[in-house]
Amino acid sequence: MYIGYVSPNLKAVIVDDEELARAFLRELLAAHPEIAIVAECANGFEAVKALAETPADLLFLDVQMPKLDGFEVLELIDPGPAVIFVTAYDQYAMRAFDAHAVDYLLKPFPAERFERALERARARLGERTLPVEVAAGRPPAERPQRLVVRDGTRVHVIPLDKLDYAEAQDDYVALHSAGKSYLKQQTISNLEASLDPARFVRIHRSALVNLERVARIEPYGKESRLAILTDGTRLPVSRTGYARLLEAMGDSQGKRSETR
Repeated sequence: MYIGYVSPNLKAVIVDDEELARAFLRELLAAHPEIAIVAECANGFEAVKALAETPADLLFLDVQMPKLDGFEVLELIDPGPAVIFVTAYDQYAMRAFDAHAVDYLLKPFPAERFERALERARARLGERTLPVEVAAGRPPAERPQRLVVRDGTRVHVIPLDKLDYAEAQDDYVALHSAGKSYLKQQTISNLEASLDPARFVRIHRSALVNLERVARIEPYGKESRLAILTDGTRLPVSRTGYARLLEAMGDSQGKRSETR
């Protein structure tokens, strides 16, 4: 990772695991002395660290990279930079604009196309519009297969297969996995919208559970129920959550029977 300290009108960060791709962007930006490249990163972890140390106005971001992909980087950084995705894959375009990206440059692209993206970025910065809510509204084919959580300078990656359940804590969710808990700045409704409803069920306004972790459901009081997980955790189940749980369990059993 390269980081330079300068005082330009605009500060840019380039994130791409290919050196040639970074060099091409450097060449294009050389025609704009008002823009300084303050960091170059070869993977998502480097990008998160660099942006924490050196806030930027412009972020040129690849999608598929080692360790963390471009969308996971956006989930872990503070909102603010105008984001231009630069990638060789066209299938992520809709997801990029869902993430409020300024533009989506498909490699290889000419200098004229780059200039148009740059103008859009300037307009975005002038409007002070911030990229937010990366995960919400993704099509089923683009649902995440893991969750990323920033903890100071550390980044935890939780595969969804390892997520047991999540609990709401105001504007945060506590993610429980293999006996450990991780606090992520995200609402439980937003998390629910990003996950596969056939695998993760909202059983209560404050609880979302991995269906595979539910061992049984027990009555609790007159009209209440508890979901008992395979590790013994007891979670409250609302009436609406119970209906969702039964529906999801029925769909899951149907799918298993179809595969036999």
